[in-house]
Amino acid sequence: MARRGVRHRTGLYAAGMIKPIELVIFDCDGVLVDTEPLAVPIQVALGAELGWPLTEDEVMHRFIGRSSASIGEDIALRVGDETAGLWQELFEQRHREAVDAGLSAVEGLPEALGAITLPTCVASSGSHEKMRHTLGRTGLYEHFEGRIFSATEVSRGKPAPDLFLYAARRMGVDPAACVVVEDSRPGVEAARAAGMRAFGYAGGLTPAERLEGTGTVVFHDMGELPGLIAAG
Repeated sequence: MARRGVRHRTGLYAAGMIKPIELVIFDCDGVLVDTEPLAVPIQVALGAELGWPLTEDEVMHRFIGRSSASIGEDIALRVGDETAGLWQELFEQRHREAVDAGLSAVEGLPEALGAITLPTCVASSGSHEKMRHTLGRTGLYEHFEGRIFSATEVSRGKPAPDLFLYAARRMGVDPAACVVVEDSRPGVEAARAAGMRAFGYAGGLTPAERLEGTGTVVFHDMGELPGLIAAG
């Protein structure tokens, strides 16, 4: 049985600085498509091959939820620019192969989308090319087409608020009327920095305690999401 969402009614909630939800902003990896279980072991294997041994927990804490550019900078500091470039090239190749071999939508996500009546969009640390591939493989691309935003379009990736503010602006919605669905700590931190509520999905790889915080509801089952949105 799924655990009930954990609510934190401090900060924006207590201050009365939020509005009724008008827009639901989805992260992509780990929220819409179940890519994280594919990506993490690939990064661990590349670290072992290219001179920076990493555990799965270290990959989760360092890489998940961050843009490719930010991850590349982190890797370059450890192994140098040339090896970091090779690392990125190999990661993209192996990730694409893994996606083609068997990527699925996050469990319960298609049904949840069908029950959400508010406008939705995607704002992800991934590139547009990557999202066309992953969302396309799972049949979700058409659902969001024309409403997909990437960290490559802004100066700073998560945990900076830039991407979520950009998505809200493009969708014509006040940030205070947006809610973000995220599965990573940088993602929920970016939502808070943008003055938006966050629904932290803890049904994947990120532990619930890394998602908890001000203005955040943590939940464990995508079947809960439509009700959480309806409750505001």
